[in-house]
Amino acid sequence: MDAKPSAIVAQSGGPTAVINSSACGVIREAAKSGKIGRVIGATNGILGVLKEDLFDISAEKNESIEALKQTPAAAIGSCRYKLKSLEDSKADFDRVLDVFKAHNIRYFFYAGGNDSMDTADKVNKLAAEAGYELVCIGIPKTVDNDLAFTDHCPGYPSVAKYVATCAMEAGRDTEALYTTDTCTILEVMGRNAGWIAAATGLAARSGEDAPHLVYVPEAGFSWDRFVSDVEEVLKRLGRVFIVAGEGLKDDKGEYVTADKGAFGKDSFGHVQLGGVAEMLKAVIEKEVKIKARFNKLGTNQRSAMHFASLTDVNEAYMCGQMAVKYALEGVNGKMVTLVRKEGPKYKCTTGLAELRDVANGEKKVPPEFINDKGNHITDSMRDYVRPLVRGEAPITIGDDGLPVFMRFERKPLEKKLPKYL
Repeated sequence: MDAKPSAIVAQSGGPTAVINSSACGVIREAAKSGKIGRVIGATNGILGVLKEDLFDISAEKNESIEALKQTPAAAIGSCRYKLKSLEDSKADFDRVLDVFKAHNIRYFFYAGGNDSMDTADKVNKLAAEAGYELVCIGIPKTVDNDLAFTDHCPGYPSVAKYVATCAMEAGRDTEALYTTDTCTILEVMGRNAGWIAAATGLAARSGEDAPHLVYVPEAGFSWDRFVSDVEEVLKRLGRVFIVAGEGLKDDKGEYVTADKGAFGKDSFGHVQLGGVAEMLKAVIEKEVKIKARFNKLGTNQRSAMHFASLTDVNEAYMCGQMAVKYALEGVNGKMVTLVRKEGPKYKCTTGLAELRDVANGEKKVPPEFINDKGNHITDSMRDYVRPLVRGEAPITIGDDGLPVFMRFERKPLEKKLPKYL
């Protein structure tokens, strides 16, 4: 057994452009502290723990650790494996604790969203009941920006910067060819929260700029009003560029989609959304009688490291760094939060929230961020998101003209327990 306790860092759910920056913060601060023996990586999140598929991150090259801040997605490996209640998933939770005990893991740093915080909270409770000293700290991560108790989530500023820029670029394309391609619809991620869609509104510096219409789930959606909105913009500009969040619901509370039976669910039980753009296109062509086309950015939104926000990279790193500092100070059962300081100049520090509270919360776009017509954003939303997208994250470009991303060597830890799963 190591003289000093080990820490494990795991990633869960959909990747982001900066979740690896948080991992880098954990690794660097753990090494700097001198109180943690080694940092262990759980390949593919909690699945890696269950399978005892672990590797020694502390043995990785220094340049690889540093390059995490320039590498998108989840370098340690992610998953969507859901641990349910302690009763329904008791074998899984017991296994997690057994693996931690076998490798003298006393610090658990879990980067993820609501479900990940729920898992970390349950592991923490089980360890306490078993009398096993374990510190569990959550690190916020979601491009959807729907975690409660934090001003914003690491990952959101970069996706906001990317989608707003895509709206600007595609908007100019529509402006150039409006005599042929009169309408363009951009569908973005976000599930039931409209934070990503709302961020594109930042691109509209003037009334001529795209997007001309922005629809978020929080505003409600009326087909009659939508057609009227489109016709109004067409009358004014002769073209229209629309952004729609994937979680739009109509006035009957049903998801706006071309295929009502198409939705499946992921392992967390979340509805897998999509199809909004197709439906809007069909209605526009039928009711307004103009040609419409749509763009879907897909996973590009969350993995666009080439245009990541420097603010986002730095804050994600800070969250990982502070997770270790808080843990070594005796904090337990909490998630690191981002706290925006008041004042004319943007400044962000960290705070803490209970894991169980984060697991049960959801942050939606507030009414004051949506205009009265429900078809665009307000200056309050612009003030909220503008400082988040500032700065360009540095990125190494190879001799071939393309970005250079790191990959772990993954020196495996010896398995000490029977096979599981």
